[in-house]
Amino acid sequence: MKHTLPPSPADRGTEERPAARCFLGCDSHRKYSVFVGMDEAGRTTAPVRVEHDRKEFRYFLRQIPAGTEVAVEATGSWYWLVDEIEAAGLIPHLAQPFAARRMVGVGGKKTDTVDARCLATLLRNGTLPETWIPDSARRDLRNLLRTRLALREYQTGVKNRVLAAINSYGLRDLEDDCDLFRGPGRVKLARYKSSLPRHTREAVLQQWSLIDELEKQIEHLESQLKSELKPVARAQRLKSLPGVGTVLGATIYLEVGEVTRFASPEQLASYSGLVRSCTPAADEPFWAAPASARTPTSGGLSWKRRT
Repeated sequence: MKHTLPPSPADRGTEERPAARCFLGCDSHRKYSVFVGMDEAGRTTAPVRVEHDRKEFRYFLRQIPAGTEVAVEATGSWYWLVDEIEAAGLIPHLAQPFAARRMVGVGGKKTDTVDARCLATLLRNGTLPETWIPDSARRDLRNLLRTRLALREYQTGVKNRVLAAINSYGLRDLEDDCDLFRGPGRVKLARYKSSLPRHTREAVLQQWSLIDELEKQIEHLESQLKSELKPVARAQRLKSLPGVGTVLGATIYLEVGEVTRFASPEQLASYSGLVRSCTPAADEPFWAAPASARTPTSGGLSWKRRT
């Protein structure tokens, strides 16, 4: 497949000219990406569709001058795209999708070419809403942390189903507020279960078994996280803060990264979802998660949701 290169000063004449910056917008999908190049004057190239075959993708990137800046949206496939862009000597910029679309505000038909051109425009203008690109090792380890969170949330949902079944038959003692899934509470749960109707009892038994299995998986993930982060002095230092243990310390270290990338403590608090906001109508305070928390594929998520 023949690819079209981004605009280059050499293409516009033979005289010696200083190196000009070039910007690429990449609208990525699962099977392909569309690239549009733009020079400092705002002139664009024709769109180029590149299939996500690794050889073809690398061949295309090798034709682009080293140091070219590339804007990529933080979609589900950005990990490997950024790795390939960096390996080709290019400079990736990860765009927050929702913010980028709001800033562009392009009317008319939305196409891959329009999206790629808009990303290139924002990058050229210096207005691209960027999000942090962690290194590959941190991204990989962060999957352990996020999988633990997903399993814990799923386990909580299953626990709620068990409690709902018991409460629907009015079996729980009024003064019983203990955790029915740990320690002595398990004895009470077994007693409540035995009083349920046959089919509901079977359903609760299956869910209880699933809860215990999920707990084993969660403990295994936590053990791996503890082992991987034990040699990391910065991660261990976080545990010296009041209320910060292994899981929360790992969360802060992996989700926040280098704290020096924040210009102020207020920005760090906002990124972490710890800033209180008010609804315009009710004027009632609530904990507002950062924009990135509404993007499953991007960085910082509220610590309140991560533990």
